[in-house]
Amino acid sequence: LNSDKKMNVFVLCTGRCGSHTFIEACNHITNYSAGHETRSRFLGKERLNFAPNHIEADNRLAWFLGRLDKMYGDDAFYVHLTRERQSNGASMSRYMHMGILKAYTNGILMRSSYRNDPMEFSLDLYDNVNMNIETFLKDKSHKMDFTLENAQDDFRIFWDRIGAEGDLDAALGKWQRTYNKSKIDIFENINEAFRRLRRRFKRPIEKDYPSM
Repeated sequence: LNSDKKMNVFVLCTGRCGSHTFIEACNHITNYSAGHETRSRFLGKERLNFAPNHIEADNRLAWFLGRLDKMYGDDAFYVHLTRERQSNGASMSRYMHMGILKAYTNGILMRSSYRNDPMEFSLDLYDNVNMNIETFLKDKSHKMDFTLENAQDDFRIFWDRIGAEGDLDAALGKWQRTYNKSKIDIFENINEAFRRLRRRFKRPIEKDYPSM
């Protein structure tokens, strides 16, 4: 990429695969802003109205691919972040009765989240979301695959691909500090709990002024 050109970066994923850690690492980039689910409460055009040179990780973007294509198309850089299928499924299955997995099971598949094997539905969500992302990326020029199991090496490639500036060693340290199959879940579970608490306490205020 031309480092002088303003470029948005979107990290597309299923969730439970290191997206929060990805942004923690990106916070050491000085020529891009970075955020995790920063516009998840907005509607319409504002849902994807990100500032130029911003890196956004949000597993819900996988459900806005048509709109994402219309607004950014081939003028953005896309990262397809994945985690090993069974590990990702096991992590998601712990959230069978909340969040995306519950919405997918109850709302899209019209099945009960209390009468079925959570792992079965987690893997179905994993496959469906990743296939949607792969199809979306078929005609995109600026893209890369990023696997959690190879995070440090892939982040170096990502850094070079987007022309990042800043403290690469500190960014790589985020992956070294948090990544193994158990620690990444603990780290993201804590962050998810804090995000839910913030949303609960801010909800009356955010009715008219959603949080950035």
